[in-house]
Amino acid sequence: MRKSKKTETALLKMHRKLSEHFGPLNWWPGETPFEIAVGAILTQNTNWSNVEKAITNLKSQGALAPKALYALPEQELARLIRPSGYYNMKAGRLRSFLRFLFERYGGSLRKMFLAPTDDLRVELLAINGIGPETADSILLYAGGKQTFVIDAYTRRALSRHGLIDGNEDYEDIRRLMEANLPRDVALYNEFHAQFVNLGKHYCRPQPQCEGCPLAAMKRRNGTGTGAII
Repeated sequence: MRKSKKTETALLKMHRKLSEHFGPLNWWPGETPFEIAVGAILTQNTNWSNVEKAITNLKSQGALAPKALYALPEQELARLIRPSGYYNMKAGRLRSFLRFLFERYGGSLRKMFLAPTDDLRVELLAINGIGPETADSILLYAGGKQTFVIDAYTRRALSRHGLIDGNEDYEDIRRLMEANLPRDVALYNEFHAQFVNLGKHYCRPQPQCEGCPLAAMKRRNGTGTGAII
């Protein structure tokens, strides 16, 4: 995806309008980088309220630290994260992440995040159960790395506003965002959080355009597809 002045202008306008509507979101919820990384894995295929219950269970057992979590038997870990759904699978994915963290970086997230972003991203994607969205969430929100998280909310909004066709793969959309936005972690953080809020409240599978902060930006062109004014 190439840099385009038209795309850059449209994206920055979207960001401004969403910022004015939602205000500062200070996302992702989590007290420590490790908690954020764990939350990024647990939130796969579930809503955040369920993840919060699982996180609370881990905290109540004093297990929300790398050594403590790694020491838990997998069955006990699965029991504690049961509210997040697919708990046996997610316990396995957490164990795979922890194994990588200890074998490669001695259990230190600080050391892990000192690695070059592109290299670390490749390493994270090689872990069983960690796909691009989860890897980028860990990199951006836990590590403060310059990578844009693409999710269903982002894809839907960009498609409805004519910035993508909607059939692009994850990496194409990520490259589009990073090519046409300033390289700014805080911007990436807030903009993705804004897309999540937009998708939850307005840009739903059945869109609720009334009151949407981006409603004035969308029109219908001759082909019936959305376009940025």
